[in-house]
Amino acid sequence: MKIKYYLFIIPFVFLYSCAEDVLPKPKAFLRLEYPEALYQKVASDCPYSFQISQNSTVEFENNCWMKINYPKLKAKIHITYRRVNDNLDEVLREVEKLTFEHTVKADGIGIGQPYENKLSKVYGKIINIEGDVASNLQFHATDSVKNVLYGTLYFDVKPNYDSIIPAINHIEKDIKNLMESVEWK
Repeated sequence: MKIKYYLFIIPFVFLYSCAEDVLPKPKAFLRLEYPEALYQKVASDCPYSFQISQNSTVEFENNCWMKINYPKLKAKIHITYRRVNDNLDEVLREVEKLTFEHTVKADGIGIGQPYENKLSKVYGKIINIEGDVASNLQFHATDSVKNVLYGTLYFDVKPNYDSIIPAINHIEKDIKNLMESVEWK
């Protein structure tokens, strides 16, 4: 009886043991490729100018406000212009207040990357906001006398930080170039 039992079990064990090991699938990563940025100067009657990516378009609004559209990324940078009338501190407090309104939903708000170009008289900061918030990048630039530019990056999709971080990093390079190319008129 034991021999019949072993004769039945042994072939079953050999057949079962020949199967491949079951391994978990490795994590998949998106392969996102963005075109190399080429920049062009934005011409307008506003008291400032700067360069934007050729992969974007510009819509001017009232009071020298504008939208820089990234149609392939479904993103927009809203630029607000403010004239300073001996109230620079007040204007910059308003800008920071708008940034810190995201603390309710943010996982973290960076201290900001300061920018200073004494030759062109451009001083500013880029602030990264982590988490599922409406705007993950905000920046401002000023000549510290007459002009302030304030910009926010928005996506035309429901905020999902993990999914849009590659696009945020790509557009952040354009924002850095924008700040480096600001010229006051």
